[in-house]
Amino acid sequence: MRVALIGAGGQLATDLAPLFPDLVPLTRADLDITQPDAVATVLDGIRPDVVINTAAYNLVDKAESEPERAFAVNALGARNLARLCGAKDWTLVHFSTDYVFGGEVSLLRRGWLESSVPAPVNVYGASKLAGEHLVRMHCPRHFVIRTCGLYGQAATKAKGNFVKTMLRLARERPEVRVVADQICTPTFTRDVARITAALLPTAAYGLYHATNSGECSWYAVADEAIRLAGLATPVVPIETAEYPTPARRPAFSALECSRIEEATGLTLRSWQEALAEYVAGLGDERGQN
Repeated sequence: MRVALIGAGGQLATDLAPLFPDLVPLTRADLDITQPDAVATVLDGIRPDVVINTAAYNLVDKAESEPERAFAVNALGARNLARLCGAKDWTLVHFSTDYVFGGEVSLLRRGWLESSVPAPVNVYGASKLAGEHLVRMHCPRHFVIRTCGLYGQAATKAKGNFVKTMLRLARERPEVRVVADQICTPTFTRDVARITAALLPTAAYGLYHATNSGECSWYAVADEAIRLAGLATPVVPIETAEYPTPARRPAFSALECSRIEEATGLTLRSWQEALAEYVAGLGDERGQN
């Protein structure tokens, strides 16, 4: 199985790459997915069986002032890949986000299902939802995988990730203030990569959710990460209203993942267990961003 991995070098792509022996990594310098002609030229030259797209415009706050750029990458870029993959009968794996939700909290206070009605509350979420629809429309052999709050070893210094940022702030400040009224499930990229690799051979195409299990606030994640790192910096819970941002965040965006577990036979471990492995693996780099 020959795999073209788009977005190589990112957090998720770095954990996906070792799982596919016959893989061609493609960075943005190699392929700009917003350019249809480039998509056709580059991928026709590779002739993959599977295209995995981890490329995304994921600057949530900046997307509010750059909607055209967000939609160009997250929606039209996804469409360009889907059209080609559909025409060539290639499989397309496309990653989306919990931010397609954000309206009313689930009535049962359980994670959102794949069948739940999306209601994004920011430009980023809307652009990713548009990309989902375009992939499903143009490529029959698709896996659209929604995930949440990814953190991985390959976090860039420019953007980092939530966990690394919290550890850095805990070293720099007398206290760390974190919102406690946004509920989700931050997820280790290693776990998403493993279950994605297990899903591919099933040919059970469709929409899936893949996060670590359980749900928590960003405050709970920060508090646990700082504790695991052996730091004594106090973590103070605050409300979203105390930390205004250009983009509105969902109040509840935990995802229910039983469908992908049933399809693969794998179980996604708890967010606490995954976070403990991640922080332990940072070693001397803990707190760096």
